[in-house]
Amino acid sequence: MFQSKVERFIQQQGLLTGKKLVLVGLSGGADSVALLGVLVRLGYSCRALHCNFHLRGEESDRDEAFACRFADSLEVPFLKIDFDTIGYAKMHHESIEMAARTLRYRWFEEQRRAFDAEAIAVAHHRDDSVETLLMNLLRGSGLRGLGGIRPRNGLVVRPLLAVNRSEIEEWLNTQGWEYMTDSSNLSDTFTRNFIRLRVLPLLEQLNPAAREAIARSAAHLSAAEQLYDYMVEEARKEVFVSDGSLSIEALMRYPAPETLLYEWLRPYGFSRIVVSELFEALTGLSGKQFYSATHQVLKDRDRLYIAPLQEPPAWQPVTIPVATGELMQPIRLSVRLIERTHDFQMERTPNVAYFDVDKLPDAFSLRLPYTGDWFVPFGMRGRKKLSDFFADQKMTRWEKAGQALLCAGDSIAWVVGRRADDRFRVDETTKMICSVKKIEQREAE
Repeated sequence: MFQSKVERFIQQQGLLTGKKLVLVGLSGGADSVALLGVLVRLGYSCRALHCNFHLRGEESDRDEAFACRFADSLEVPFLKIDFDTIGYAKMHHESIEMAARTLRYRWFEEQRRAFDAEAIAVAHHRDDSVETLLMNLLRGSGLRGLGGIRPRNGLVVRPLLAVNRSEIEEWLNTQGWEYMTDSSNLSDTFTRNFIRLRVLPLLEQLNPAAREAIARSAAHLSAAEQLYDYMVEEARKEVFVSDGSLSIEALMRYPAPETLLYEWLRPYGFSRIVVSELFEALTGLSGKQFYSATHQVLKDRDRLYIAPLQEPPAWQPVTIPVATGELMQPIRLSVRLIERTHDFQMERTPNVAYFDVDKLPDAFSLRLPYTGDWFVPFGMRGRKKLSDFFADQKMTRWEKAGQALLCAGDSIAWVVGRRADDRFRVDETTKMICSVKKIEQREAE
């Protein structure tokens, strides 16, 4: 019964063809032992992959040795890898669980390519899908998170989603196969284990078939998600115009336009919070921009334009004499010396800065920011870290990296186009003024 259910599920979902090698994640636990065993019984050509994350001391080594013996007993080739999971997690500022997942799937994909395998089979079962649904429900997930675990994610397949944990254990007993138990699975410290060991048993007091009922709901929601995705794509055809921009007018004709906007921008890294802010700005003035880590969206009249952020070009420091002249590259600056008179008026614009010539060296230098930079913003007495100033200005990391700094000696005289340094300001004793103007491209044309 178990074997036929898995076989039927593989065929219904189109998970495997049997024409090429299948890589199987083998931890040594009941689920992965059953997965490798049933695939071998069904005639698939398999290779077992084991990750030793070294998180449980001798228990981790015990699991590795068992997994190797079990694979050998089925005459299945066995590969293993060791990971410094804790070190990786610290280096990348990730949780241990996320680090292990990243390392595991990255290695699995490397092996899939090396062996030209058809797929990577992992041992999630129906109870795992139920737990995932409940976890996502507690996090306030939308429809996309309530369909449980999908049978296929790219080239990762999950043939055991047709069966639950009790069916797996029963089948293993009939085969006479042992398996290892992860002691951490017996603790309710982690969210998933808390749901598995405490929440689900309580739900089963209300409905003994609670797991099966939740699994059916997940299947219904997964089907609804497919319809939802189809409608999102159909709406995209009408809302996006030929140049790749998005028509605000067409968007607003649809029900739940903010949700549609989120679905289209989500692949570019935009969060729900940023999309909500963007949606509120649709009726506002043109020119407002919104950013993800990799892309920007510009509102221009009745359109939204999506574009990748470009890394600012790197350039070496440039020397500029404190004298009348013009710099053309890497940015265009016009430098003028002006005698201070009683009727002299300064332009009130961020693209022009004025300095007391007597407080300057013979030449400026123009450079990009360094770590630890600071200056004294005009109007202030104390120094301010440039990184804090950038944060106050709500600058993107691309803007920060490409921000030009006009320096007098080792000191920043002007964060170009944003704020001058108070130490070089024009005051009542100034006799000669140096004005520096940043010339925008449209002014130069």
